[in-house]
Amino acid sequence: MCLSTVYKNKLSPETVVMKNVMTIECRDGFVILTDLMERQVAIEGTLEKANLVDGIAIVREA
Repeated sequence: MCLSTVYKNKLSPETVVMKNVMTIECRDGFVILTDLMERQVAIEGTLEKANLVDGIAIVREA
């Protein structure tokens, strides 16, 4: 199972948005994150980078 930690704008500990993310959807200008507990966070912006081997994703906030 590949789970990721999602960061806002840059990769640093203080910019973590959500851990254990299982799905990332891009819809209508929002990036919607869902974790293992099915909690969701929506960020207005775009998916800048996803590295599933390292388990990270970066969302560029609009």
